[in-house]
Amino acid sequence: MKISRIARIGAIGAVAALALAGCAANEGGNGGSTDAPSESTLSGTIEATGASSQEAAQQSWVAAFQTANPDTTVNYTATGSGTGRENFIAGSSNFIGSDRAFNADEIAAGGFGSCTSDEIVEIPVYISPVAVAFNLEGIDTLNLDGETIAKIFAGTITNWNDAAIASQNEGVELPDQAIVPVHRADASGTQETFTKYLSAVAPDVWTYEASDEWPLSTGEAGDGTSGVVDAITNGVGYIGFADASRTADLGQVAVEVEGEYVAYSAEAAAALVEASPLEEGRSDHDLAFAVDPAAAPAGSYPIALVSYLIGCVDYDDAETAGLVKAYFEYVASAEGQDAAAEAAGSAPISDSLRDQINTAIDAIVTE
Repeated sequence: MKISRIARIGAIGAVAALALAGCAANEGGNGGSTDAPSESTLSGTIEATGASSQEAAQQSWVAAFQTANPDTTVNYTATGSGTGRENFIAGSSNFIGSDRAFNADEIAAGGFGSCTSDEIVEIPVYISPVAVAFNLEGIDTLNLDGETIAKIFAGTITNWNDAAIASQNEGVELPDQAIVPVHRADASGTQETFTKYLSAVAPDVWTYEASDEWPLSTGEAGDGTSGVVDAITNGVGYIGFADASRTADLGQVAVEVEGEYVAYSAEAAAALVEASPLEEGRSDHDLAFAVDPAAAPAGSYPIALVSYLIGCVDYDDAETAGLVKAYFEYVASAEGQDAAAEAAGSAPISDSLRDQINTAIDAIVTE
């Protein structure tokens, strides 16, 4: 399966590995070698906006794709998922990145201005833990269960030496210092992932519905992933949540699952997603996971972001359709997933999920 998939992508010049192989061949081989890959026939520009969580991965994907296809340009601007979805509906983005799929009501309403029909392709290609990160002098890690995390962000635990925190961190010298929780100012799929976790594991504390918009006026707001990370970095006593790829220099929370505290990792996040079903009632080209943090299996990390690429089945321009399709195929390929893992620490998708994703991508009409 893997060989035929790479061959199909190679035929349209979408795999960076083939471009690298071509460079090697050109260095020492003759121009007539049968080992040299055919030149890319792709050309044109596609515009994209969306999830800031994907930014590091998108940079690596775009660089590799444009190297393999030198006559193409992929412009991805990290606006946040909510803005990305708005742009897709308005018709100003050829595809988007989003930290959640469009929900059933949004799909039923249709009116995706980027498309010539209401049929869309949604593929989960970026799986990453959402870290709960903090800034406390001399403390690198803390253990916290879901109820305690919910109380911190709900504002009912307000000091770092609170008994609920201390009881889970014996031997840690917690400061008598105010806690400043940080959330996203913009509509964010990362925020929805986090609030879904809170409402699932601590419904008596976090009484709000999962949402990409923060329900409280307390705490501090950061614009995008960078804004949240910057606020925590510059504020001693601050705590927030962000894609784990952006929080390496901050203190980290190990989250309680089945009586054990689990530090974030790509593998632990993947374990949560792999234990989750796809949402029912969607088409074969609309692959949205139904992740339940309350059902996280032992050893998994319960706050995992499943981020999507979203495009049209039908575009009004065949060149745009071909470019989007080729780009999606590269991102979903083993090479693309490895590139994202190296750049952003994300979890590569499984081979079985890749088969489903390639079926979804095939729905994009290019003729």
